[in-house]
Amino acid sequence: MSAPPTPDAGPISDSDAGPISDGDTGPISGADTGPISPADTGPISPAAATAPTPTPTRAPDIALERSAERTAKAAARGGGRPRRGGPVRLRALDGLRLLAALMVAAYHYGGRDGEITQAWGSSPRAQFPTLSSYFAYGCLGVQIFFVISGFVICMSGWGRPLRSFFASRVSRLYPAYWVAIILVTGVFALPWVAYKAVSPSDALVNLTMLQQPLGVDRVLGVCWTLWAELRFYALFALFVVLPGATRHRVVLFCAVWTLGSAFAEASDLPLLKVVLMPEYSSYFIGGMGIYLLHRFGHDALAWGIIGISFLIGQHYAIRELWHPANIDAFSYRSATGIIAVVAFGYVAVTLIALGKLNWANWRWLTVAGALTYPFYLVHEHLGWVVVWVLHQKLGVPSYGTFALTVLVMLGLAWLLYRFIEQRFTPMIKRSLSTARL
Repeated sequence: MSAPPTPDAGPISDSDAGPISDGDTGPISGADTGPISPADTGPISPAAATAPTPTPTRAPDIALERSAERTAKAAARGGGRPRRGGPVRLRALDGLRLLAALMVAAYHYGGRDGEITQAWGSSPRAQFPTLSSYFAYGCLGVQIFFVISGFVICMSGWGRPLRSFFASRVSRLYPAYWVAIILVTGVFALPWVAYKAVSPSDALVNLTMLQQPLGVDRVLGVCWTLWAELRFYALFALFVVLPGATRHRVVLFCAVWTLGSAFAEASDLPLLKVVLMPEYSSYFIGGMGIYLLHRFGHDALAWGIIGISFLIGQHYAIRELWHPANIDAFSYRSATGIIAVVAFGYVAVTLIALGKLNWANWRWLTVAGALTYPFYLVHEHLGWVVVWVLHQKLGVPSYGTFALTVLVMLGLAWLLYRFIEQRFTPMIKRSLSTARL
């Protein structure tokens, strides 16, 4: 079954969206600013050795003072009052991730035509005459997820060696993904399910997560965003993690990627577009700029990165999603509405980064964030089957079917998180972290 490209949410690990280690925000050590040792000033006479030696006065290092001040401010913004002896989690970011995932689900269940029409027995516009026009904006949850991903990957890759970064990404992405591929392939192979499964060979290729560039039929229609995420991880690992993450290096990476994306668009060279993905790069870049605000405080360069990425991002969102009003189209998204939703994503992540939503520190948000990735993987295709059973076989009304389908998919996501991710993610991460090169 080869589903049309459908907006979706990129994977972000729980640890990614969570704490910042003390080493990320701690003060400059005494070794950086302490007194000069005797070795620095040559041999000391015996007489001098018996007398107290005054500590040489050092000129104030304005750059270090400013850096320490920025670091302290960043630590103060890092998610409310720090827990003693432990890091702080940005729980509001977990909530935003779940909100974006529910936006995507609303789009897949009630904001578009396609296979979901077969599940409902009619167009979702007939099932939700009023809400379907709003559900159509749910596809913009993808843009919000990409902004979150830029923030989170910059956070998780900071100060981490390449092997550790690689291990964390692989162990986070693949366990739930493999199970989702097996589940959807198995369910679609059942004789009473009307949807066609892909061939066994294509299903095996899907396990690599490289089916889209290889031109293979997709088991999960939403996996096209994973391909975008993989390319972002590769670029970030090569140009930031490998040489070592610094503010200067991240700023340079954002600037070069922005210009490179513009060149790729202007040159119309397929290879450049595949590597630099100009239609998505601005969202990742915006998220990285927001992380610079979170880590170093208000900065003209960081705000410039965010502003330019938003201006470019809204352009691509409108280019891909806007069309003139047409009575024959399923839905009409206004250009103003698209800009507003994209702006909401940028503003929400920025407010979280600046600590303005630290009051949203409820523990259940951590669980919500953990369910986002497995929910994203299974909700679309298995949701078709659940909608068909509930609505056409059991006669559950449309709105009840919608709500129950979301709850069933969240329940399945919890099972994947509890029995797959919690068990196998640490195991794979340890194995890759200790593997011999």
